[in-house]
Amino acid sequence: MYNDIVIDHFTNPRNTGELADADGSGKVGSPTCGDIMMVTIKVADNRIQDVKFKTFGCGAAIASGSMLTEMVKGKTITEALQITDAMVAEALGGLPEPKLHCSNLAASALHEAIKDYQAKQNG
Repeated sequence: MYNDIVIDHFTNPRNTGELADADGSGKVGSPTCGDIMMVTIKVADNRIQDVKFKTFGCGAAIASGSMLTEMVKGKTITEALQITDAMVAEALGGLPEPKLHCSNLAASALHEAIKDYQAKQNG
């Protein structure tokens, strides 16, 4: 059902946890469907210097959060906003159709974290 990339990111997730001094935080999901993801970011010189994720969800959600954090580190805010759900799933080598909604959590949580960062910058 899952390929080696997904299994690797599920069994050895990267950048898990929460940044205590985060510049932005985004949380998406629904407890009724069982998947929730939070992404926190640290920004310097308009680039994402650090990123962490926490998720309550299936293996695909964990793998998606892990892959997203690898994809976004070092990117500018503009570049990070261009990351889509499909890009996360593609970077994982694909997800089974019933699990595609899990990749939606990662990109959406990142976008919410960036919105939070931008709102803080604008006062």
